[in-house]
Amino acid sequence: MTLDWLDILTTILGLIYIWLEYRAHIALWVIGIVMPALDVVLYWQHGLYGDAGMACYYTLAAVYGLMVWKFKKTRTKKEPLPIIHMPVRQYLPVTVFFFVAWGVVYYILIRWTNSTVPVLDSFTNALSFVGLWALARKYVEQWLFWMVVDVVCTILYIQKGIPFKAGLYGLYVIIAFAGYLKWNSLAKKQSVV
Repeated sequence: MTLDWLDILTTILGLIYIWLEYRAHIALWVIGIVMPALDVVLYWQHGLYGDAGMACYYTLAAVYGLMVWKFKKTRTKKEPLPIIHMPVRQYLPVTVFFFVAWGVVYYILIRWTNSTVPVLDSFTNALSFVGLWALARKYVEQWLFWMVVDVVCTILYIQKGIPFKAGLYGLYVIIAFAGYLKWNSLAKKQSVV
C-alpha cells in the first residue's frame, strides 16, 4: 500500500473541519468547500463512486451552509440561528427522504458504476444528505447522524485502503459523541436564556 498525499491532506483538513464544527464556528464551511472538492479525486481513485458523488454534494452543501449560517437570522431578534433540537415534525419526512435517497444512490451505483460496496456506500451518502441538512439548521441531532456515518465510513475506508481517512473517521466517531454532548448542553442553555 502506497501513501496517498490526498489521503493525508484531506485528513488534515478533516481534523480542522471537525474542530471548527465542534466549536460551532462558521469557518467550518470554508474548509467544507475545499476538503470535499479534493475528496472527489481521492474517492474516485479508490472506487468509492458514491462517496465521490457525495463529495460533490458536500462542496455545494457547504456553500449553502455558509450562506445559512452567515445570512439567515432568527425572525424575532435578527440574531444568528441558535443550536436547537430537531423538531419532532421533521422525523417522518427525514426518515422517508433517507430511505428514498438510499435507494436512488444504490440504484445509480449498481447501474452506472463498478462499485464493490454499493449498499454501504449508498447508505452513508443518504445519511450524509440528512446530516448536512441538520448541520445547516444547527440541529443537535446532526451529531447522531454523523456518528453512524463515521462508523460505517471507517470500515469502508479500511477495506478500500485509505488508512489516514479511515483513522480520521474513527476519530470523528469520538468527536461526534463529544459534539453531541456539547451541542445538547448549548441547546439547553439557549432555551433557558
